[in-house]
Amino acid sequence: MSFNSFGHLFRFTTWGESHGPAIGCVVDGVPPRIPLSEADIQPWLDRRRPGQSRFTTQRREPDQVRILSGLFDGQTTGTPISLLIENEDQRSKDYSEIKDRFRPGHADYTYWAKYGIRDYRGGGRSSARETASRVAAGAVARKVLDHVLGKSAVIRGALVQMGPHAIDRTRWDWAAVEENPFWCPDAAMVATWETHLDGVRKGGSSTGAVIEVVASGLPAGLGAPIYGKLDADLAAAMMGINAVKGVEIGAGFAAASLSGEENADEMRMQDGRVTFLSNNAGGILGGISTGQDIVVRFAVKPTSSIPTPRHSVTKDGENVEVATKGRHDPCVGIRAVPVGEAMLAIVLADHLLRHRGQCG
Repeated sequence: MSFNSFGHLFRFTTWGESHGPAIGCVVDGVPPRIPLSEADIQPWLDRRRPGQSRFTTQRREPDQVRILSGLFDGQTTGTPISLLIENEDQRSKDYSEIKDRFRPGHADYTYWAKYGIRDYRGGGRSSARETASRVAAGAVARKVLDHVLGKSAVIRGALVQMGPHAIDRTRWDWAAVEENPFWCPDAAMVATWETHLDGVRKGGSSTGAVIEVVASGLPAGLGAPIYGKLDADLAAAMMGINAVKGVEIGAGFAAASLSGEENADEMRMQDGRVTFLSNNAGGILGGISTGQDIVVRFAVKPTSSIPTPRHSVTKDGENVEVATKGRHDPCVGIRAVPVGEAMLAIVLADHLLRHRGQCG
């Protein structure tokens, strides 16, 4: 059994470990004759790349992508597209002290319990380093969306909460997202997050976050009942991102506190089209897109690798304390924003091809 692949018609498989020679992915199901080059993929990888501010891990990886297959004369051929990203700044010695110890909150114990062996160097396959491959696959998915929809789809994300500090949604400004190191849409919240994260890092701890990703310009009709629901696949895609512990669509858990009248997204005809007066459903009803913005949020737990000693055990059953050395994100949610965007693009590309295959 292999669970390193995701998707149906648009499908990708990732490979590689955090401290191995390289990571990468194979993307299959891409229609032929779509213009594609490394230059189409690299900008999205640059958004996720570590070491771009003092608020993320200082591991220095250029994350330069190479396309090894699936292209001819600058166009996709319909065959598998293989993408390679070399690892260049590994420091495996940072993890030598925990090779027999399980980091609390990390996947160390469960990998060892399942397989009887684990790559302790940065977490191996459980490392967030793997998400670079997802971002590369997401860049290809964006090209598929553009090819089929004529560049009408816009996918973007933002950090909407860090630790206990949530943004003021009345100040939401997409332009602000690109102007600060947190992808924050509320410019007035940036200073608060800077102070919070500096304190967390200096205290030898970490903090969690909530990310919101939004897709605009998608048609109605994507998704299928009963077991191919668009929101179900989106939930699986986001929950599969490292450190994610919660996913919600539209109003999400807040819908439980609404009345039926408040929650219903009322409809009216406008210029010969169905329009909605609200979007509590997050652009999806019955598992099928409505044509409204698709809105997904996911919660990321605090980074498990911290220098503050925590109680744990060894694989020999000895009680110990674990303090993790090395370079880690004090808030892994910051670099999860482009990962969430990528997974949203991947699910939408897959469902668009599935819809076209069934309904034309």
